[in-house]
Amino acid sequence: MQRRTLYKTFHIDTQLINSRGKLETMNLIEKWAADGVILVNMSSVSFNEAQADGDPGRTKKALAQIFTMTEADTNDPLYKKIEAALFPKGAQNKNQENDVKIVFEAAKYGAILITDDGASKSQPGGILGNRDKLKGLVPIMSSREAVEFIHKEIQNRDDFNRRYVQEIGGELPEWTGKD
Repeated sequence: MQRRTLYKTFHIDTQLINSRGKLETMNLIEKWAADGVILVNMSSVSFNEAQADGDPGRTKKALAQIFTMTEADTNDPLYKKIEAALFPKGAQNKNQENDVKIVFEAAKYGAILITDDGASKSQPGGILGNRDKLKGLVPIMSSREAVEFIHKEIQNRDDFNRRYVQEIGGELPEWTGKD
């Protein structure tokens, strides 16, 4: 029988801090993390960005997160590949450098990056708009896509456990069908 934990690690981008609890997708992701279904971290760059604007709610929410602390080596071949995919002419400012570092940390830790940065009419590029160029380096999803992905993984886990109980015996865990 499978355990409740899906053994999936996600990194959240700065704009998904959800300090006011108004992002429905992040409310679900946060609940799954609190219930031990998934692990949610953030990069040190996102952690620092979340505190930069001085919003006490964002700061409090950021301080409650686990964050990774990898000093991005700009000469690392992985860093160079990510930078070239996101910004073919190279990162031109601090915001672009931070985007590269956020993606780099997710890749370095084998995490799925959740971001809502880009792939829209107002921002066709960004991280989401360039994720196809990063295939094989780091999985990147919007918050909506992450919720759909996690739902599917939960369904697969619960279906497996139901089959197991049917064929082998035993009792379903109390959380079956509730995540």
